Amino acid sequence: MKDYYFNVKAETMSRDEIIYNQEKSLRRVVINAYANNDFYKAKFDKLGVNVRDIKGLEDLPKLGFIDKEDFREQFPMGMLCVPKEDLREIHMSSGSTGTPVAMVYNEHDLNQWAECMARCYTMAGLFEGDPVQITPTFGMFNGGLGMFHGARKAGLFIVPASSGNTPRQIRLMRDFNVKCLTGVVSYTVRIMEVMDEMGIELPNLKVGIFGAESFSTLMRERIEKRLGIDAFDIYGMTETGGVGTTGMDCRDHSGIHIWEDQYIVEIINPETGEVVPDGEYGEVVFTSLHRESIPIIRFKTGDLSRVISREPCACGRTHTKIEQIRGRKDDMIIVKGVNFFPKQVETALLEIPGVLNEYQIIVFEKDGVRDVRINVEAEDGVTGYIVEKKLKETLGFSPKGDVFKPGTLPRREGKAQRVIYEK
Repeated sequence: MKDYYFNVKAETMSRDEIIYNQEKSLRRVVINAYANNDFYKAKFDKLGVNVRDIKGLEDLPKLGFIDKEDFREQFPMGMLCVPKEDLREIHMSSGSTGTPVAMVYNEHDLNQWAECMARCYTMAGLFEGDPVQITPTFGMFNGGLGMFHGARKAGLFIVPASSGNTPRQIRLMRDFNVKCLTGVVSYTVRIMEVMDEMGIELPNLKVGIFGAESFSTLMRERIEKRLGIDAFDIYGMTETGGVGTTGMDCRDHSGIHIWEDQYIVEIINPETGEVVPDGEYGEVVFTSLHRESIPIIRFKTGDLSRVISREPCACGRTHTKIEQIRGRKDDMIIVKGVNFFPKQVETALLEIPGVLNEYQIIVFEKDGVRDVRINVEAEDGVTGYIVEKKLKETLGFSPKGDVFKPGTLPRREGKAQRVIYEK
């Protein structure tokens, strides 16, 4: 299966070309960060790194790591490596408390972001003039404008709906024959519910590009079946420069392609910091190769995945594929000595015939002991016993919970809150 390319030369370069370009760019990035930023200079001096001695990928461990806390401590622009007068845009992380994470962009960085997003759109089968509806908010969260920059670069017809007002979203998709819907999976579930209420179908919708939250294969299959689309998992975060910057899965759906001409990806043991062998799960680490305003050098994402393949894909792309994100380190829930991720709960629930798409994982403490309650919507005939039995088979213990009638659990127009911590 050959695929569509936005930048065929970059997307199909040989493994030797990828490594050669990564090493050349790494040397430049490290020297530039040391020369133009006090944070990186102090960091490398403390590690005893002579940046002129960094020659190749084997030298990456000498550079240590950075993480989200470094961004917060350096807020707003303590990691800046270009003059402030060169800046053109800023975005911040969403959903966190306390000091946010900020990413700023000069013109070069915006073009780099648009290039990565345009590759994602084209890889999904979108071409010049195709209508794309952007449902993430146009604001400090990077999703809306990131999707916009890439769509402009790819020459798409943009329907900038932003968030909320689901009936209007559906009418826009119908009236403008939208081919691609972008957003988060949980809001797409809400769109499907309102479509049923309105009695509207969307025969021209063919592609869904979803990011910002992890979703299971079963949830993807349900969405694809209901909407008649091909659903893609797009990857990127504030610290890497925004949505789509690091990659997406192709139409083969055999893993997320990392744009290795733009980023070095490593999978490390979260405890030791050592790179793990391909195929083993660990924490995803990125080093940016062409971002100028705030480059990242070995940024620990907190995301957990593994390298699936470094061989050419059936789509023709040669960039490394990692597995769809398993979860985040801080998303892991520990109850009664059992560790599990929300994605495992979703997979187990959706395997039960009659269980619908809405659920809640409620974590609470009773008499100083952590416990969990799992609520789910389901059709008649699904009992609490059936749900508890399935969850015990999957998780290794029996969480309490209730089965609710369809439409009775709370909804949000946007990213769903699947895990609730009760005080």
